[in-house]
Amino acid sequence: MQTDRVAIFGSGGQLGAELKTEFTKRGYQVTGFERSDVDITNAAQLEARLAECDPTIVVNSAAYNQVDVAEKEPQAAYLVNGLAVRNLAVACRQVDARLVHFSTDYVFDGMAGRAYTEQDTPRPLGAYAVSKLAGEYYARAYLDHALIIRTSGVYGPAGLDTARGNFVELMLRLAAGGQPIKVVEDHVASPTFAPALAARTADLLERGAQGLFHIGGGAAISWFDWAVKIFAAAGVKPPLKATNEREFRTAARRPKYSALSNVKMESLGIDPMPSLDQAIDLYLLARSRKVSAGAAREASPSA
Repeated sequence: MQTDRVAIFGSGGQLGAELKTEFTKRGYQVTGFERSDVDITNAAQLEARLAECDPTIVVNSAAYNQVDVAEKEPQAAYLVNGLAVRNLAVACRQVDARLVHFSTDYVFDGMAGRAYTEQDTPRPLGAYAVSKLAGEYYARAYLDHALIIRTSGVYGPAGLDTARGNFVELMLRLAAGGQPIKVVEDHVASPTFAPALAARTADLLERGAQGLFHIGGGAAISWFDWAVKIFAAAGVKPPLKATNEREFRTAARRPKYSALSNVKMESLGIDPMPSLDQAIDLYLLARSRKVSAGAAREASPSA
């Protein structure tokens, strides 16, 4: 049996790192591409790199995800989240590869007041959201069998090392600073543990799934209540206060309730996502191991 070759774009990010680990663990031949390796907005360069590794599966976890900055530079967001996905789709047609592309809960306006399903009509509220929805449309326009996965509030242990981190790292950093922390209580999402998301993605692929799927964390929770859980699990008690959208203004509008329903994914017999409490514990355990390993490397004498 021939081993499938998987090319992962954005492999240096917190989701990409887990995808690389998961597919390697399952016996796939994996090639990871970071931003410094290839510019996915350059169609010719992208096609050349894909031709070299000749993948059977292409996974795109690369994204422009600076939601507020995108309001000032919408073209930059659209180039990466929209037109670059078109480049990937066209390149996948050239090498006859399947495309897996990740999108976001932000394609919705958050007015439904319940977890969104794949049948709900998108209504993006800002430049970032528009660019991500455009990426979905490009993937579906150019490919018949693309797998598009919308997710929400991704956090993984690799966030400890990435420039932008994640919500857990932000909360822990603020807690260490000792200053009062304000977190919005009127915005609800379904925070998604990156290793579990990577595993469910591989499960979908191995079942031949195509089209649109939601993979959220499985629980709808406000950002404030999530912060409470993080601090409880980490055993810290910083001064934490609930705030709201009116008090905490941002450049970009965000959906107030953007949790995602995993019913379609689970209907294929795929395991539900771990509970948020389980996921936070797993995150903190993995984080502790990474910190300990880094400290050990620094303490060891150089060769």
